[in-house]
Amino acid sequence: MSMLDRLEHLRRAGTLADLDVHFARFVARVGGGDDPVALAAALASQWTGRGHICLDLASLPATGVGEIDGGIVEVPPLGEWLETLRKSPAVGRPGEFAPLVLDEAGRLYLHRYWAYEREVADELALRLRDDPTDVDVPRLRAGLDRLCPPSAEGPDWQRIAAAASVLRRFTVVSGGPGTGKTTTVVRLLALLLEQVAGRPLRIGLAAPTGKAAARMQEVIRAAKRDLPVDAAIRDAIPEEASTIHRLLGWQAGNVGFRHDRENPLALDVLVLDEASMVDLALLAKLLRALPRTARLILVGDRDQLASVEAGAVLGDICGDSPGFSSVFCRRLIEATGESPDGGGDGPLIRDAVVLLQRSYRFGEQSGIGQVARCVNRGEGRRAFDLLAEGGFPGVAWREVETVRHLRQALTSTVGEAFREFATAQGPEAALAAMDRFRILCAHRSGPFGVEAVNAAVEERLGAARLLSPRGVWYRGRPVLLTCNDYHLRLFNGDVGITWSDAGADGQLRVFFRGTESGMRRLAPGRLPSHETAYAATVHKSQGSEAERVLLILPNEVSPLMTREMIYTAITRARSHVEIWGTRSVFEAAVSRRLTRSSGLRDALWKAK
Repeated sequence: MSMLDRLEHLRRAGTLADLDVHFARFVARVGGGDDPVALAAALASQWTGRGHICLDLASLPATGVGEIDGGIVEVPPLGEWLETLRKSPAVGRPGEFAPLVLDEAGRLYLHRYWAYEREVADELALRLRDDPTDVDVPRLRAGLDRLCPPSAEGPDWQRIAAAASVLRRFTVVSGGPGTGKTTTVVRLLALLLEQVAGRPLRIGLAAPTGKAAARMQEVIRAAKRDLPVDAAIRDAIPEEASTIHRLLGWQAGNVGFRHDRENPLALDVLVLDEASMVDLALLAKLLRALPRTARLILVGDRDQLASVEAGAVLGDICGDSPGFSSVFCRRLIEATGESPDGGGDGPLIRDAVVLLQRSYRFGEQSGIGQVARCVNRGEGRRAFDLLAEGGFPGVAWREVETVRHLRQALTSTVGEAFREFATAQGPEAALAAMDRFRILCAHRSGPFGVEAVNAAVEERLGAARLLSPRGVWYRGRPVLLTCNDYHLRLFNGDVGITWSDAGADGQLRVFFRGTESGMRRLAPGRLPSHETAYAATVHKSQGSEAERVLLILPNEVSPLMTREMIYTAITRARSHVEIWGTRSVFEAAVSRRLTRSSGLRDALWKAK
């Protein structure tokens, strides 16, 4: 049986996607039909579909990549495989044009993703080497003393992050929930405006999703009200944030954007929030459109889940963050009076990454904070004990092992948890109630996934006569959008509520919060792709928060079950999180890190 026939069997078994096998056939034609090349092409396509930038050939299991009729589809010995790939016309070296690119470290890329990675690395390197030369350091120090007064408790990382963003062309501000990321952004924007002394400064605010952009607007609007700055400075801090797609100029039927290198954005500063959600391709296109003289400030939590698409860009950029170089430490001491960690030489990227380390929301006595920190450190046993022992407020555990246990738990919980939502007197109150309680699942499908949980909640609310879920559309049905519609100004992740519209003779409409105030309403038939939203996946929850969160884990470990997923779910809660599942699955998930193959970290952190 030829390799292409074997790949076809793997496709039928669900191991490979249609695209993986089609690409392998194309590469086999270009490369002369070598079986090892066809196998590598299929796997490179498969890995990209799973969120990796490239296929790390050395990481493949020696046990093979699939099974056909009891036999294993084996991978060739690594040395022989690399030699065969290097001789193939379908495989090029970095910089060459070929369907596949193989680098010196044995990483195999689809050409498009090698090009995206190289573009991001090169664009960031240019900004890292080009610090602004016109910073008024005494003015910066005076502004910092007013906006970020020195702390007596050691280095003030918000103060350091604000200063670094003024001193550098490119900065990353990373921190968990409650560490003051958005507060820091407002202060650093005020400092930048004070630097230009009344001259125009074109500032852009963006986020990956409409939901994240709306939250960014809300927090910035509140944070700037009491800033100790002149009214002109306060008024110049923008409040409107957009999605990245909208900022770049989305074009229907076109993978490109209106803004690119030939038609750059008219910006001097761009702040990109929730940067952990940004995939490699989108960041490459954003950097392509951003003038190289503009400051770029990435804001996010490096420990959260990575983007749904390929890449873990924020994690790659942050690296291990060993502290600042000796040279930049001296600049920061001059500007802030702080003595940050660091010393010695190293790659330029180390001076661009600031980690906010103090949580103002989750202190040492916070159960959520304690559990989140244990999860981040991979301490699953300790995290479970904190959840199950009940020694800390704000966290709880419930053993749910089978589908029957899950349904029993939902039956005893749903009525009370959703009562405020179900008895709301209007769509705005119903959406506010949804913000106070959220169910999150690791998976979309399966007995413990979003689809099954949504159906069970809907059934229970109907049985309790809190709602009347007859048919697809009914008063009170919450919906979550799963794609963008730029014409309607609706975005992936937006949540709406179905309600009777008095202005349309009581017909059902789906209500969404407006960008400023009031509610927007649309007929159900006009909505883009959507789903019921009593529960959502952890991925879909990124960029949002709720007072109380219920996380439902499956009863088996899957590739999606990682500490990043658990951490992201836990930190969506402001005051209380409860987790349902089994101890074995929870601890196994916390022990596993999200790893995505990429050469971006090496390109940034091994560069001098």
